[in-house]
Amino acid sequence: MITPRIQKSIRQSYQNLQAQMENFTPRRGQNYLVAEITKTLCGTYHAKNRLLVAEAGTGIGKSLSYLMGAVPVAVLNNKKLIIATATVALQEQLLHKDLPLYRRLTDLDFQFRIAKGRQRYCCAEKLAAICEPETSSGQVALFESPPTEQDISLYKELYSQWSTGKWDGDRDSWPTPIEDSMWLQIVSDKHSCNPTFAIHHHCPFQKARATLEQADVIIANHSLVMADADLGGGIILPEPENSIYIFDEAHHLPQVARDHAAASSTLKNTASWLEKFHQSLAQWVQLTDESRASRFKDEIASAIQILIPALSQLARQFTPEQCQDGVLRFEHGELPEWLFAESKALKQASIKICQATAKVADLLTERLQEGQISNRIASPALAELGISLQRLDSMAQVWTLMAEPPRDYGAPMARWITASESLPGDYTIHVSPIEIGWKLDQQFWSRCYGAIMVSATLRALNSFAFFCHQSGISAQPDEGTQFIALASPFDYPSQGELYIPQVHQEPQSPHYTLALIEQLPTLIREKQATLVLFSSYWQMNQVTEALKSDFKKRGWLLQIQGKKSRTEILKTHRFTVEHQGTSIIFGTGSFSEGLDLPGRLLENVIITKIPFSVPTSPIEQAHAEYILSKGGNPFMQITVPEASRKLIQCVGRLLRNEEDSGRVVILDRRVVTKKYGKALLDALPPFKRIIES
Repeated sequence: MITPRIQKSIRQSYQNLQAQMENFTPRRGQNYLVAEITKTLCGTYHAKNRLLVAEAGTGIGKSLSYLMGAVPVAVLNNKKLIIATATVALQEQLLHKDLPLYRRLTDLDFQFRIAKGRQRYCCAEKLAAICEPETSSGQVALFESPPTEQDISLYKELYSQWSTGKWDGDRDSWPTPIEDSMWLQIVSDKHSCNPTFAIHHHCPFQKARATLEQADVIIANHSLVMADADLGGGIILPEPENSIYIFDEAHHLPQVARDHAAASSTLKNTASWLEKFHQSLAQWVQLTDESRASRFKDEIASAIQILIPALSQLARQFTPEQCQDGVLRFEHGELPEWLFAESKALKQASIKICQATAKVADLLTERLQEGQISNRIASPALAELGISLQRLDSMAQVWTLMAEPPRDYGAPMARWITASESLPGDYTIHVSPIEIGWKLDQQFWSRCYGAIMVSATLRALNSFAFFCHQSGISAQPDEGTQFIALASPFDYPSQGELYIPQVHQEPQSPHYTLALIEQLPTLIREKQATLVLFSSYWQMNQVTEALKSDFKKRGWLLQIQGKKSRTEILKTHRFTVEHQGTSIIFGTGSFSEGLDLPGRLLENVIITKIPFSVPTSPIEQAHAEYILSKGGNPFMQITVPEASRKLIQCVGRLLRNEEDSGRVVILDRRVVTKKYGKALLDALPPFKRIIES
């Protein structure tokens, strides 16, 4: 129910926005989105199923909309608001721009924090152990190779800044990148960094976690939210039953969820690692109460006696010839009987070794808590145990999924094996769900107080059906889920032009790249900013090699994705445009999303091909196979809808505000020659169209 207090809070924040923002222009779409978010979360449409799927076009102001609509509902109902994004850029925008602005507008008193995983923080004790001479030997011994003088110098600088309160221990807040190999030595882990230890009460992660508990609004990313859900919910973040979720950039969520549910593990390499693990076990057990640890030591030894021979023998069952292009996929996820039986045995042994190793870590932690062993001695051992447990958990997850029997309903698991390129004779076992919607429903939609899914591109071919199927959201009217699609406030016919020129080669033709090389220079205008989007790195590099000298002669600046960082490319691009130069960026799919170049910074977008995904990955092949087995058409059910969404993203790079103008060029004639082409075009913004015949 929408209470008068919620109504008053929203109305006042909107009035303050009008008063404080110069040249404020009311947007009907933004007002409507605020209202629908509030009504959904207050149970106006359905008492329990408080879900809204909203596509909000560029220029709507979706971030401020969901803050104005959701924060009052959360704060005044004593619920936590968790905003999950897919990109760091949007997290930073919320943290430094949108939330501070909204807090100035509202009469509500609320706190907001950003939530990060434990591994984004250093362990102050590990850092001290490296930097302080009297305690450094234990921690430095963990290095695979001795740290260089440069490494030690950086560690000491990190420690100095932390000790004096000038650095908060967050990897992302250090001004320069910290190498992965260095960070691994000081990263916080759940075994060596325990809040029950007095020495860890004020460590970076625990301090961050303490402030998180005080927050009303928490900024996270999709991956962290999924990690918490995989732990059962309420472990890293507040429990779902007491939370309202905003999934911004929600079109990424199904893929993130599937990645979290997937697992992989090597055979020979794991067997070799287990031998080293077993050798270290005796040292760890000596640090515990050995009378209590002996049982777990025996269980670990027993499991290893099964695992090492089984993994080594399994590696010999496969040959490179079986792996076409390095991959052996099991059709319909069905394993041979012998491999299924082997998987069940490996599952039991993997779970057994995980549980016993965790017990050894617990016993060591207990001795440290009781003061029977010094932190200097226990910390390195707990750090090694923590890393070992992560690897053991991954192995157990793989064999648990491999040993899962065939399902009576729903999509099967995708299961495949890849041959190692670096270690001849070794193979990696991979398992992944094909469809993940049921899990998202189980973890979020059926548990949470309410959830809003929002993005500029949620529909495919003008329908929410594809997203709903991927995300496990029911589209049945009686289920109560609300769907809205808000068009951008831009005047597309007068602001932009969609040009489809005549191209004398089909994209499938081996001569298509040559056709691009000939045609691209004619589509680039002097003193104008151009973005050219390719479907593959190979084609982009071929075109680059052919055109770079010609562009240089003309005085045009050409920058290629991957040659420099994205930040550096955009910095140089802006400088060139501001100084009346001709700037051209060549990019692939990742440059079709999250690239915000308003005004003169981008006036010409050239799309070389419809962004069809080729089902080359084993998961995509398994998904297509499953749809075919059900009498469906994978191309029309997966490939075309996904291409539609990506094409909308590509086109969306052109207009970023109401003053922008420019042209989109699509060089792939299939949008006008194929039956599905009309559906792709109809889903694009209503630009003025020029189609050469």
